[in-house]
Amino acid sequence: MALTFQYNKTSLQNLEKQLKVRVRALPTIKNKESALRVEVKRAKDDLKQLTEQFEQSMKAYDQMLALWGEFDTTLLKVEDVKMTIKKIAGVRVPLLEKVEFSVKPFSLFSSPVWFSDGITQLKELAQMGIEQEFMVQKLGLLEHARKKTTQKVNLFEKVQIPGYGDAIRKIKRFMEDEENLSKSAQKIVKSRQEAESEG
Repeated sequence: MALTFQYNKTSLQNLEKQLKVRVRALPTIKNKESALRVEVKRAKDDLKQLTEQFEQSMKAYDQMLALWGEFDTTLLKVEDVKMTIKKIAGVRVPLLEKVEFSVKPFSLFSSPVWFSDGITQLKELAQMGIEQEFMVQKLGLLEHARKKTTQKVNLFEKVQIPGYGDAIRKIKRFMEDEENLSKSAQKIVKSRQEAESEG
């Protein structure tokens, strides 16, 4: 990062202020990054666990596949999916609150006995599938935020803070050199004036 600056006190003060802001912000950003790292790991673990549960439930569903051919698919419908937004480590993520189903009335006498169990099983599968989608969204948002935060930490640590430090050193050296030259010039002028007054 090429910093543009001038060799004067105003520029020096501005750079020192910018450096102080970044040095002060760095620990906070690092804490956010580590919190996001933990949340990403937790979300991955939760998603893995839910996926395993879903796969087990699907195996149970597959075992009854022959029966599902006679199931009336219009009996169960997802009416609404209620969600909330929660902030996790400063990132807004959607959380599944509730899935609302509507079940069409059916005759317990003329329908197969397993229909009511089938409806319960389908509700569970639908709930898990929707929950899985929410977890995938949550994981995506958290991973994106973690990557951005890691980039910011690296930008501050490896580019901006050293860059501002170098620029400040250059300005200070320049100003010291200028001051030394000015003092040397004054000494030369003074010694010439003394030599002239003696001669």
